[in-house]
Amino acid sequence: MALTPNASCSLMSQKRPVSSLFAGRVVKRLKCEGPLQEAAVRLLLQNQSVKDLLTEISFNNSSTPSGSTECPLIPSAVSASLLMGELKHEAEQRHVSLTTVTVAALVPKLKELTHTKEEILPATCRAQLCHLLLESSHELLSQGALCPKLLWKELTREENFPKLEVAFYLHSYNIISLQYILESPGVRPWLVSELKALCSWSPGEVETKKVQQRVLILVLQVLIGAAFDASQEGVSQNKRLSGLCSSVLDHMLFWLLETVEKSETTSPAATGPQTWIELFDTTLCGTLVSTEALMRFFKHCLTKSLTYQPRLTVSSAITLQNEWTFAKTSPLLTNLFRQLTVVFSMEQLFSDLQQILSTHEVNWRHVLSFLSTVLVYNSSAQTIFTEMLDDLLRAAFQSYDLESVITAFLLARQGALEGPAVFPSYSDWFKKCFGGSSSPHGGSKKALVFLLKFLSDLVPFEPPQYLKVHMLHPPFVPTKHRSLFLEYVSLAKTRLADLKESLEDMGLYEDVSAAPTEQAQCHEVQDVEKAVSLFESTGRISATVMEASIFRRPYFLTRFLPALLAPRALPSKEDARMKFIEALKKADKIPQVQYSSYVTSCKKEKQKDTVSDSHDCPVDVLRGQLNSIREMVLSEDQRELSALISRMSHTLSVLCPPLSGQTDVVPLHTGSPLPDLHVQVVNMILRSFCQCVLDTSKEPPTKHIWASRFVLALTENRPVFSCLVHRLWDLFHNQVSSLSAVHVLGLAVLLVHIHTCSSHCPLVEFQPSAPRPLCATEALCSGLRCDTHTHMLFSLRFCLVAVCYSMSSGNADLDQLIPSSVYKKLLYLVPRLLPHARMSVSDESVGDAPVTWARATEEEGSWRNTALSLWRNPAFRSLQLKTQFQLTFSEWLHNELQVCRGDDALSDPERQDYHEWTFTELFLPLPEQEGGFGGEVKTLCCQLLDAVLDNEVKYGANRRGTLSILPDIISRLQTCMYDVWLSGRSDRPEIGRLAFELLSHRMSSVPSASPSTSSELVLHRTMQSWNRVFLALPSSLFLSAAVEGDRSTLEYDLLIEHINQHQRMVCCADNVLPCHTTTHIIKGVLCANAHLKEDEKSQWFNIAWSQFIFRCPLLLVSSMYWWDHICASLYYMWRRYPHLLAPLSQCHQWAQRVLCGQIEPTPSAPPLQLAACLYRALHDCERPNNAYISVLRQEQQSEVLVFLLSLCVNRHLSSLLHPETKRTHTAGTCTALLSELVHSSDWLSILKTNEQGVYQPAAMLVSDDMNRLMPWAFYSLLCQQSSDFLNKAVRCPGFIHTAVLHYISLLRLFIDGHTPTQTSNQVGPSEVVVQSKKLLLRCISQMSGFALSSSHRRQLQDLCAELDPEVTAALGYHDNLSLSPEMDFI
Repeated sequence: MALTPNASCSLMSQKRPVSSLFAGRVVKRLKCEGPLQEAAVRLLLQNQSVKDLLTEISFNNSSTPSGSTECPLIPSAVSASLLMGELKHEAEQRHVSLTTVTVAALVPKLKELTHTKEEILPATCRAQLCHLLLESSHELLSQGALCPKLLWKELTREENFPKLEVAFYLHSYNIISLQYILESPGVRPWLVSELKALCSWSPGEVETKKVQQRVLILVLQVLIGAAFDASQEGVSQNKRLSGLCSSVLDHMLFWLLETVEKSETTSPAATGPQTWIELFDTTLCGTLVSTEALMRFFKHCLTKSLTYQPRLTVSSAITLQNEWTFAKTSPLLTNLFRQLTVVFSMEQLFSDLQQILSTHEVNWRHVLSFLSTVLVYNSSAQTIFTEMLDDLLRAAFQSYDLESVITAFLLARQGALEGPAVFPSYSDWFKKCFGGSSSPHGGSKKALVFLLKFLSDLVPFEPPQYLKVHMLHPPFVPTKHRSLFLEYVSLAKTRLADLKESLEDMGLYEDVSAAPTEQAQCHEVQDVEKAVSLFESTGRISATVMEASIFRRPYFLTRFLPALLAPRALPSKEDARMKFIEALKKADKIPQVQYSSYVTSCKKEKQKDTVSDSHDCPVDVLRGQLNSIREMVLSEDQRELSALISRMSHTLSVLCPPLSGQTDVVPLHTGSPLPDLHVQVVNMILRSFCQCVLDTSKEPPTKHIWASRFVLALTENRPVFSCLVHRLWDLFHNQVSSLSAVHVLGLAVLLVHIHTCSSHCPLVEFQPSAPRPLCATEALCSGLRCDTHTHMLFSLRFCLVAVCYSMSSGNADLDQLIPSSVYKKLLYLVPRLLPHARMSVSDESVGDAPVTWARATEEEGSWRNTALSLWRNPAFRSLQLKTQFQLTFSEWLHNELQVCRGDDALSDPERQDYHEWTFTELFLPLPEQEGGFGGEVKTLCCQLLDAVLDNEVKYGANRRGTLSILPDIISRLQTCMYDVWLSGRSDRPEIGRLAFELLSHRMSSVPSASPSTSSELVLHRTMQSWNRVFLALPSSLFLSAAVEGDRSTLEYDLLIEHINQHQRMVCCADNVLPCHTTTHIIKGVLCANAHLKEDEKSQWFNIAWSQFIFRCPLLLVSSMYWWDHICASLYYMWRRYPHLLAPLSQCHQWAQRVLCGQIEPTPSAPPLQLAACLYRALHDCERPNNAYISVLRQEQQSEVLVFLLSLCVNRHLSSLLHPETKRTHTAGTCTALLSELVHSSDWLSILKTNEQGVYQPAAMLVSDDMNRLMPWAFYSLLCQQSSDFLNKAVRCPGFIHTAVLHYISLLRLFIDGHTPTQTSNQVGPSEVVVQSKKLLLRCISQMSGFALSSSHRRQLQDLCAELDPEVTAALGYHDNLSLSPEMDFI
C-alpha cells in the first residue's frame, strides 16, 4: 500500500516533460539524503540535450497557465542552473568557449521559429520566441554565457538578415540594441527593405496589427533619436550612425513621394506609404525621442518634401497652378503635410516655409499643395499667411528682389484658389496690395517700373483670368506715369487675343469676375441667359442683341446662336427661351438652315430614353461626400471636416461649373423652374444640412463652426448659390406645407449662417424686374409670406428658430447675427397670433432665461411658450432700440395688407381688436425715435394715408375686394380722421394741407423732365389711387377755414391748387375729372357750408362757384359734364338746398333746348358754364345738327361758341391720343364751329396756352402735355377743312402768325419724338408734318401784305431759319411784296 503513491507519481512523470519531473524531484530533494540524490542529478545532466532543454523550457513557459499548481514550472534559478551546466559540459567536451556553444544552440532555434513567409510571426511562434529570449537568453546573458555581438554575427551570416520583428524583440529584451544593429555592415538595404515590406503588409488580426505598429514605431523612434538628437553631435561614431539613420528616413520619405508622383489618387498600392505616414505623430516623443528631435525630424522631412525633385520652373508653376488645389492634390501628400505640421505653431511653420523658399530650389507643386493643406486645415493660418505675404512684398520692393515678388504672387494665388472661406480672392488681394497710393510700388517710379516689368514678364505664362484682373482692377499708377501701364495693357491684350479671350471678345453682358475660376466657360452661355431674361421682362429683343447681330456678326453667328440653339427636349408649354428664339426668327436674325437643324435636334432629344448614371457619376460622389461630412460633424474632427468640405466644393464645381463672367449679383427668376440636375444637387445639400443640424441640435451653436464653413463653400460657386437661393425662396413662398419640423430647424439655421457670411455672398436681383439688388438674407425673407394662416405659422416658427439660434450663440453682438428682416417678421407675427404678447412687458415677469432654439419647432404649446419667453427677453427687446430692427408703421401696414381675409388666422372681431391695439396702444404712444407717432394722431393719419397709397399704387385692384383687408384699414383711417375732426376745428385745415402736401410730394417724385410712357403711367396710377382713398374720406376735411371777425368762411385754395396741379394732369380721355371725384368735391363744398345760415349759404356758394369759374375751370366743366350723376348722388342735398343747385340745372335744360334749335333766353351764367352744358348735350346726342349754332349766333353768344370749340378741340386731340375711343362727330362739330368763327380772331385765342384774358380758362382745362400737343390738333383740323375755309382763315387777323408758330412747335414735337403713336387708321407723324407744311406754304402764298407786320415776319423768320428754311424763304418772299410799311408800327 505504501508503494501506490510512488507508482502513481511514476506514471504521472511519464506523461510530464523533463522540467516538470525535475521540479518534482527538487521538491523531494529537501527530504532525501545520501549519494543517491547526486547520482540521479548526474544521470540527468549526462543525458540532457541543450536544444531539447531550451525547447522544453520555452514550450512549458509559454503553454503552462500562470498559477497552475498541478504541475509547477521550473524556477528561473533552477532552469538557468540547468542550462549553464549543460552548456559548460558541452563546451568542455568540444573544447570551445561557453559563448560559442550558447550561440550555436540559440541561432538554429531562432531561425526555426522565425522561418515564415509572413512579415509578422504567427502567435504561437511569437510566444515561443519571446519566452525563449526572455527566460533563457536574457538569463544566459546576465551570467556571461551569451555574447550579443557573436549572436548577431551568426544571425546575419552571409548577409542573411532575420526579420525586423526579431531585431525588435532583441532590442526590447535588452539582448541586442537596435543602435548596435544599425552599426552593422550592410544593414541599410536590409532595414529599408524590411520597413517597406512591413509597411505594405496588411495584417488580418487586430493583435497582429498592434505588433506591426509597435515594431514600426520603435524602429522609427530609434532612427529619429539617432539621427536628430542634438546630444549625439560631435562624436565621429555617432555622426556615422546619424548619417545612416537619416539616409534610411530619407529613403522612406522619397519612396512615399515617388508613390505620389506615380498616382494622383489613393490606390491599393499606396497602403505602405500611408502606413508610414500614420506613424508621424506626437506619440513618437518619449525616452528615445525628445520633442526637439521630433521637431527637427519633421522640419527635415518638410524641407525634403518641398525640395524633392525641383524640376518645374516658375513659369510652369504659373501655368499649372490651377491644377494643384487641395481638392486635386493626392491624399497621400496632403496627409503627409498634415502630419508634419502638427508639432509646429502657425508662426513657426510659415517662418520655416519662408526660409526654405529663400534658401532652396523647391518643387513648386509640393510647396503650393503644402500651402493649400495648411490653409484648409488651420483656420488661424490666414492671418499669419497674409502677414507673410506683406513681409515678402515689403522686402521685395525695398531691395527689388524679383524672387520674393514671384513667391508672393504664387502663394497668394494658391490661397485664392481655395475660395473665400480660406483666403480672399486674387482680385481682392491684388487691389488691397497694389490698388492704393500707399502700396509698396507707389513710393517711386523705380518701384512702379519694377512691378510693371514683373507683370509684363508674367504675361506669356499667365492664365487669362489673371490678365483680366490686372486690367479691370489695375494697380495704382500716377497720372504722369500712365503710359507705362498702357504698355502693359497692350501686351496683356495681345496675349488675351492669342488665347482667344481678349477683352474685346467679351460676352455681350459680361462683367468679368476678378476671381479666377477653375473652369473657364464660354461667355455666350451667360449672354444667352441674360438676353432671355431681358426678353422675358420687357417682351422685346434687347438692343444689345440687335446691335451684336449687325456689328458683331461673327460672334453672334458662331457663338451666341449656337449657345442659344443648343438642342434640348422642349417643354410642352412654350417658355421664355422658345419665345425669344421665335422673336429672333421673325426678325430674320436666325438663318433658316440653323433654325431647321435646331428643331430637328430638339425632336431627337425628346425621343431619347433616360440614360442611367454611371458608377462614377459626380452626383454619387457628392452624395458620398455629404454623408461623410455628416459623420465627421458628429466626430467633431474640424481639420478633417475642412478637408471634406473643400473636396465637396470641388465636386460642386464639376457639377455646376462657375461662369467665367460671374458678377456680384445673381438673378432670381421666381417664375421659371430650375434644371433637374441643379434641383437634385440643391436638394441633396439641403437634406444633408438639415440632418447635420438635427444631429447637433443638442449642442450649443458655438460648436456649429462646421455650418459656417459649409455655407462659405456654397457661396464660392455662383451657380450653386443661385440655385440654392432659388430653391429656398420657392420652398418658403410656395411649399411650406411640405416642410416638416426638421426642415424648419435646419433651414432656419442655414439662413442665419448665410446672414453671417453675407460679406461673401453675392447680391440677389429678382427677375424680371426689381428696384435694386438685395442681400441674400433679405431676398430669402421676402419669400416668407404672411397672407394666410398656414404661412403665418410657418414664418413665425421659422423666424423663432433663427432668432433663438442666434441668441444662443453667446455672442454679444446680436445685431450682427440676427437678420433684421427675420426680427421684424417676429415683431409683426408674435402679437398678431399670440394675444398674450400684447400685454405690457412691465406687467409680466421678465426674466433672462435662455431660450431653447431646438424646441421652437415642436408641436402644440411648446413653440408658443418659446415665442412668449423670447418676446419678454430683455436682450431680444433691446434690439428694437436700433433703427434697422424697428418695425415701422408702413412696414406693418404692408404686411397687414397682404393678408387674405378668408385665410386669415384671426376672425373679423379678433382682427378688429388687434387693429385697435396696434393703432392706439402700439404705434400711437410709441416715441418717434422708436418708430411710433409720439401721440400725434395727425402724423398717424398722414403715414396711414401714405402707406395706403403705396399699397394702392403697387397692387391696385389686384388686392382689393372681399379677399383683402383694405376696407378694415380704410375704416381705421376714417376713424383717425374723425378723431382729428372732433379734437378741434383748428386741426381740420391742417389735416387737409398735410394730405395735399403728401400727394404733391408723391407726384413730384415721378421723373417728368422727359415725358415717357412709364412716368405717365405712374402718374395716372398714383392719381387713381389717391382718388380711391380721397373718396373714402370726408371731403370737407380738405377745405380750409378762414376767420373774419365773428364769422368763419371756407377757403378753397388748397382744393383749387390740387385740381390744377395734379388732377388736371391725369384727366381721362373726356378731359374731365372722374365722376365720383367730382361728386365728392361738390358734396364737400355743400357740407362745408352746412353750419351757415340759410341766407348765407347761397351767398357763399356763389362765391365758391365764381372762384371755380376763373381759378378752377376744370371743376366747373366736370360738374356740368357729370351733372346727371351728381344730381342722383346728391338727391338728399338737392331737397335741402334747391336754391343753390337750381341755376345749374337750368343751364342744362337750356342746353338741351338750344341743341334742338329752340330759341330760349340765355341763363345768367358764365359762358364757360353754358359751353360745358352744350358740350355734354352734344356728347349725349348720337346725330347732332348745327341748329344750336344759329341760335347762339342770334343770341350773340360768341364766347359760348369759342369755349365750346375749345372743349371740342380738346376732345379731338384726345381722340388722336386715344384712337380706341369712339369720337364719331367730334371733327364735324369742330368744322361747324370753325366755319362759324373763322371771321373772328377769338377762336385763335384758345390755341394759345399763354393767352391772358377772357379765354384764359381754356388753357386750364387740359394737362400741360395736352397743351403742348395743341399744334398737332390745330393742323390735324386744318388739313380736314375746305379750300373756302382756308381762304377765309388767311384773311383772319393773326391766323398766319398763329399758323407759323404752331408749325414750328409741330416740328419740334416731331424732332423730339413727342408726337402721338401712329395706328393703322391714322396718318403717320411724318405725313402730318408734310401736309402741315404744304398747307402753311399755301396759306403764306395767299396772305396779303397786311397779314403780318415786318417785325412779326422777321421774328417768324428767325424761328424758322434752323428748322425749315423753305418756310423762311416763303416769309421773306412776301416780305418783299409788302406794300404797307406802316404795319411796322401796329
